[in-house]
Amino acid sequence: MYRLKATTKQSTLCFSHRLSLRLLFRFFVPFILLFSLSACNTSEIYNDRNFNPPVYFGSHNVREGDTLYSIAWRYGRDYKELASANKISSPYKIKQGQKIRLDLRGRISSGSSKSKTKSANVSKASKSRSKNKAIPQKKKQTFNSRKTKSVKGIKWRWPHLGPIIARYSNSGSDNKGIDIAGQLGDPVFSAASGEVVYAGSGLLGYGKLIIINHNENYLSAYAHNKQILVKEGQKIRAGQKIAEMGNTGTNRAKLHFEIRRDGKPVNPLGYLPKKS
Repeated sequence: MYRLKATTKQSTLCFSHRLSLRLLFRFFVPFILLFSLSACNTSEIYNDRNFNPPVYFGSHNVREGDTLYSIAWRYGRDYKELASANKISSPYKIKQGQKIRLDLRGRISSGSSKSKTKSANVSKASKSRSKNKAIPQKKKQTFNSRKTKSVKGIKWRWPHLGPIIARYSNSGSDNKGIDIAGQLGDPVFSAASGEVVYAGSGLLGYGKLIIINHNENYLSAYAHNKQILVKEGQKIRAGQKIAEMGNTGTNRAKLHFEIRRDGKPVNPLGYLPKKS
């Protein structure tokens, strides 16, 4: 009888213990995860091989040398989207120590209703036209790496005419641009006209980096420079010398060149002209 009572009591304690653990994991662990996701991201995240932007959680504390453009570039985001989420208006000035949220909860959507109304009107108009006359569909445009592609007034040119040693890739070993070989001190030219929105070495893996804003949608970047010859806020013309090729942040002299459309990396060879 004593053994039976002891066993029953022991079973009750074990069941109670298991129930407590279940409740702990059910309520406490999600809280910890939520807290960690909402926390400020540290520089350790950039050394993590699993870090693959875009990032839509946490926040970034503005450090010396940061610009909204460089923060957006770091996290694979569109600078306009980031500005909207943080209620930062043009010319997108930020201060050291300021916290930049990376989620979309604060995003302003005042113009969305207008755009929806406009798209609805366009849709109605197209439907009414289709009743009277069939509208021929345009062929889907694809970027040809052997032709010059002018996009919204931008005519791209090569930032350096050396051989390509690494091509754009968004699978496997990720390469968000192209690598062009050259010698230390070779000139690096702006691929199109625009404004310098970042010039510094605050982004890990890029060395001395220049980011140029060309219009509402397109940015270009020039990494691993030996010397930067332009300043933030400076207006740049296409083909202007902006840097000297270097090996900062890499193991050889080369230029890492990227083009981003609305914050997303695109293949530069789809925009650059055929080499003569």
